[in-house]
Amino acid sequence: MKLTTRSHYSVKALLDLSLQAGYGPCSVRAIANRQDLPAPYLEKLLIQMRQAGIVKSVRGAQGGYQLANKPEEISLGRILDAVGETIEPLPRHSPNINMAEDWVTFSLWQRLHEKLKSALYTITLADLYYDARSWQAARGEENNFIV
Repeated sequence: MKLTTRSHYSVKALLDLSLQAGYGPCSVRAIANRQDLPAPYLEKLLIQMRQAGIVKSVRGAQGGYQLANKPEEISLGRILDAVGETIEPLPRHSPNINMAEDWVTFSLWQRLHEKLKSALYTITLADLYYDARSWQAARGEENNFIV
């Protein structure tokens, strides 16, 4: 599985939102500046995630994007789905049923795929949040966070 820029930026942006006090709205520009991301690209990703119900947008001078649910309710798999990422094995392969080696390796890749998929839907933003806070504490940092 290869994580693309799209998936990496999406997770970074949502983790950034989860680290904001009270999960209040943040502007695209503020997130982009903190995480060193291109704002126009980030805006497109946030729109996709809004359409998927992961974030919501708030209008006005103090508006921006905020999480639509608690971080523990947002899995990595859901984030990747929202921005059109897939973890499906490519290319599709049909094993030769007359060759044990072909069948065994095909079966192995299928099992690994299922384990990875399960993990992505089990790991949440809350898990990443606690990892980030632990990392900050180990470095003696308090509130500054860049993913």
